[in-house]
Amino acid sequence: MTESGRNPERRTAASTLMTAIALVAIAGIAVSSVSLYEHFATSTTSFCNFSNSFNCDLVNRSSYSTVLGVPVALIGIVGYLLVAILATAYRNLGRTPVLLLMGSIIGFGFALYLAYVEKFVLGVWCILCLTSLSLICIVAALSTIATLRTRQAHV
Repeated sequence: MTESGRNPERRTAASTLMTAIALVAIAGIAVSSVSLYEHFATSTTSFCNFSNSFNCDLVNRSSYSTVLGVPVALIGIVGYLLVAILATAYRNLGRTPVLLLMGSIIGFGFALYLAYVEKFVLGVWCILCLTSLSLICIVAALSTIATLRTRQAHV
C-alpha cells in the first residue's frame, strides 16, 4: 500500500480516469471556444447550420446565449478549464473526484437547461451545444466512477 492508502493498480486506474476527464475537458474547451467565436461573429456560418432545425447562429446569437451579459460559451470555457485543472494539477488530492463530480453535475444541469431552451423556446438545435452537452455528460459519468472508486479505496 502507498501512503495514500491505494495500491499501484488503483493509482493507475485513478490516473487513467483523471487523464480521460482532462482530455474530455480539453475537447469541451475547444467546442466552447468555437461557440464563443460564433457568438461574436457577424457573418453567417455554414459548418453548423444544416437546416431550420439545426442552426448554431440562431442559438449562439439569441438572448439566451448570455447570462448576466456573459456569453454562455465563455462560461463553458471557464468550467471546462476548471475541470481540466482539477483533473491534472490536483488529480492526487482525495477530494478531487468529488469536486469534479459536483462541478460536472452543475455543468450538466446547466447544459440540460440550455437544451430545453433550444427545444422548447427557440425551436432549433445547435450542434456545438449538443456536443458540449455530451462532453459534460461524459465528464459527469467519469467523475462518478472516480468518486465511487475513491470511496471504495477508503473503506
